[in-house]
Amino acid sequence: MIKSAMAAAVLPILFIYIMIAKPDYTFMNATAHVVVPVAQWVGNIVTWPVRAVKDAANNVAEFATLRSENEELKARLNELMANQNKCKLALAENDRLNKLLDTVTAQPYDTVVADIIHDASAIGHNTYFINRGTNDGVDKGMVVTSPDMTLAGIIIDSADNMSRVRAITDADTNIAVRVAGSGVYGFLDGNGSANPTIGFFSNPEFQPSPGIILVTSNISGVLPAGLYVGEITEKNDVNVLSPKKLSQVFVLKFNSNHSGYIR
Repeated sequence: MIKSAMAAAVLPILFIYIMIAKPDYTFMNATAHVVVPVAQWVGNIVTWPVRAVKDAANNVAEFATLRSENEELKARLNELMANQNKCKLALAENDRLNKLLDTVTAQPYDTVVADIIHDASAIGHNTYFINRGTNDGVDKGMVVTSPDMTLAGIIIDSADNMSRVRAITDADTNIAVRVAGSGVYGFLDGNGSANPTIGFFSNPEFQPSPGIILVTSNISGVLPAGLYVGEITEKNDVNVLSPKKLSQVFVLKFNSNHSGYIR
């Protein structure tokens, strides 16, 4: 605005001078080279306070924005650190419980993933079919588990592209088990119902109670040790995994070549 006012004040004088003196354009060009820089310098000096205030206002606004973003980032960082601590605590608790229960949580064997394609349950018996067979490396005697490593049965017949699995609830099933975290062994007998029964033999004084965890025993090398089997509910009944709750299983390439405890 100041520059415009100065230019407006100077222009009439220049026009009057041109009309009266009629100078040549060489003089005018020389004058322009001096007048214009001087006017610009004067305008910069005069407008410096305005520009300084404007820059200061911009800096204050930018600082306020940065401060707000900084506070938001601090809050998000604190939230992430809290979640990280919760995850660490959960992992530590999980490790502690796994050691206490003495169960297998990782997959230590070569596996074949299979889908359950047919349930052949009958009175007193519980078998089902999967869509993997000898062409996939699946053979009779291999162990079947759920994706979370819970015992789900054993392969009793295998064809090229399918196999039949005997569930642990089948009446012909007899599994060597162990009380997790102890040296007490016993047998889990299928009875055709959803809850097989347990009988202990290694410690006659042992009294089963609800909540006790059972895992597989590797007696005679028939089954891999440490697979979760089930939990004692009342008396000698055990709550185990029902094949009806599964759509997909793992076949562990573990085969003892014995008739053993799951026949």
